[in-house]
Amino acid sequence: MKFRNLLSAFLLATSISSFATDYIPSPEVLKSREEFSDDRFGIFLHWGIYSMFGQGEWYLNYGPSAEEYMKAAQGFYPANFNAKEWVSAIKDSGAKYICITSRHHDGFSMFDTDENDYNIVDGTPFKRDILKELSEECQKQGIALHLYYSHLDWVRPDYPLGRTGHDTGRDLKPDWDSYYGFMNRQLTELLTNYGPIRAIWFDGWWDHDEDATPFDWHLPEQYEMIHKLQPGCMVANNHHQPPFPGEDIQIFERDLPGENTAGLSGQAVSRLPLETCNTMNGMWGYKINDQNYKDATTLIRYLVKAAGMGANLLLNIGTQPSGDLPATALSRLKEMGEWMRENGETIYGTEAGPFPAQSWGTTTRKGNRLFVHVMTPETSAIILPGNLKIKKAFEYRSKKPVSFSRQGEHTLLQFDSIPTGIDYIIECSL
Repeated sequence: MKFRNLLSAFLLATSISSFATDYIPSPEVLKSREEFSDDRFGIFLHWGIYSMFGQGEWYLNYGPSAEEYMKAAQGFYPANFNAKEWVSAIKDSGAKYICITSRHHDGFSMFDTDENDYNIVDGTPFKRDILKELSEECQKQGIALHLYYSHLDWVRPDYPLGRTGHDTGRDLKPDWDSYYGFMNRQLTELLTNYGPIRAIWFDGWWDHDEDATPFDWHLPEQYEMIHKLQPGCMVANNHHQPPFPGEDIQIFERDLPGENTAGLSGQAVSRLPLETCNTMNGMWGYKINDQNYKDATTLIRYLVKAAGMGANLLLNIGTQPSGDLPATALSRLKEMGEWMRENGETIYGTEAGPFPAQSWGTTTRKGNRLFVHVMTPETSAIILPGNLKIKKAFEYRSKKPVSFSRQGEHTLLQFDSIPTGIDYIIECSL
């Protein structure tokens, strides 16, 4: 590692350690954390004027001028948006919460803000506050609402330029106090005008992670403001670092906790509630030629693996400019819902299993009930590691007894044949 990087890493660590360390979660936040961990499954919605270009949510970063890009708002008319249909389809999938982009890196606000006209109500012919409608419908149907909010901005001149957004042609006049005040006023609007918000999901801290001198985002003050505005509102930050004081959820992007196949989630796993966010196809925002959707088996197994690690899955859908959820995404939601109605008890309200995932699958636990999720077995027998004191074992669905025996310090489960299907679940009484 070069000296500059070593110095930056040291200064960053010093900066992080200087954050307020006396954060004590309120009883309301502790309740939200518990409910969140019990949910295990949520849906992420990336939607904004970037959807009109069909090139994903980072389109502005790759060449268009901010001035021309912002004009697209004048043609944004998502005529098919229907909050009731959205929430109903998501609830039917078995998901318990929604996280939607209230403002992404392009600076466009998907809610009615007094801070500028660059928003869904004042800047488009649609004139409707989609976030208000979605919030009200979530409350009606008992779905928790989380709000994504970008810490960086590719159009505002007062945002201090980081490592992205260099080619948008804006007239840079960096003024951190101005930009910080803008963000906090918008966050106040979101936490005042839109009913109960269970979490603010930040993104963009990494835009200044290569600065020679660590950038001070003033997060402790911002986090404190959020917790004061809504005592039950949790704070999450997709910064790809160990959790900072004041945060209530640890996020892992495109990876399960402890894994780092995508290069964004190598941080140590904390004791906070965990969430892995991943895409249903390839992109976060709508991309017209990205039809490479994961099949239902893959998605369900990923959800099960996350639960086996004590984590939630926040599964993303890139919403179309029309306001429609893509047909393939709706099909996947329906398939996941059918599976969850039969097997959700082995996912909701569970803890991580007593041992790491195995080649055949993973486990979840609820009190003295151990759910063994056999997804990719190679033989008709599997080993459960560790000194488990199993009293009985049986198929979760049929309740048919399953043979088990001690093998040294481990337990052998023996089946009549090699299990097939998405997930062959065995329940063991401990």
